[in-house]
Amino acid sequence: MKLARTIGSVTLARSHPAMEQAQLRLVEVVDAIERIDDNPLGGDTIAAWDLCSTGIGDLVALAEGPEAAQPFRPDVKPLDASIVALLDQVDLD
Repeated sequence: MKLARTIGSVTLARSHPAMEQAQLRLVEVVDAIERIDDNPLGGDTIAAWDLCSTGIGDLVALAEGPEAAQPFRPDVKPLDASIVALLDQVDLD
């Protein structure tokens, strides 16, 4: 699981039938926890399925790989990343 910030939306002109009704967001991955308040964050930019109805600028938890499609089982979704949590705050001790 990774931390990321939502920076935009993705619109599909054509897609796989399993992607109907998808809400895709563009997220920037937090590459170092010390930079969590920086803008831009400096990490990779990824298109992710939005399970949490996030808005631009929201801090989110991102699942990648097979775990990203896990909430849709037994349906198969052709995706590699999904937003699985909207984070209110991150506390570091």
